[in-house]
Amino acid sequence: MRENTLLVKIKLPTATQVQKLQKKSLVSYIYIGEPVNTTLGSTSRIQLNDSYATVKDIPEFVSKERQARNEADRNLITTSLKVDENTKMGIVTDVKQQLRKANALKINYSTRKVLKR
Repeated sequence: MRENTLLVKIKLPTATQVQKLQKKSLVSYIYIGEPVNTTLGSTSRIQLNDSYATVKDIPEFVSKERQARNEADRNLITTSLKVDENTKMGIVTDVKQQLRKANALKINYSTRKVLKR
C-alpha cells in the first residue's frame, strides 16, 4: 500500500538485473518526475512525502526521516529514488549531492524488471 499520493508522473526505467529491498520499513522515497497537474509546467519536480520540494529541502527531509525511526535503525535507512525515465540527469545529480551532504549514503534506484532476451 502506498503511503504518499503521487504528485508527479513516474514511468520507471527498465533493468534486467534487479534486487528487491529486504526491509521496506527502512526505505525513504524521493520521487522525481513531471507534475501531474499540468498548470505547474512540464519540467521535472521533486516530491518528498506528500508535497513538492526543492533540492535544498532534502537535508531536512533526511533528518526528519532519521528522527522517525528507532535509534538502532537510523544507520540502516536506504533512500530510494523513483525517477521518471524521461527526467534529465541534472536534477538527479543535484539530489544525490544533497543526499551526500546529509550523509544519506545508501541510495537505491527503483526500476521495472524486464526479462533478458
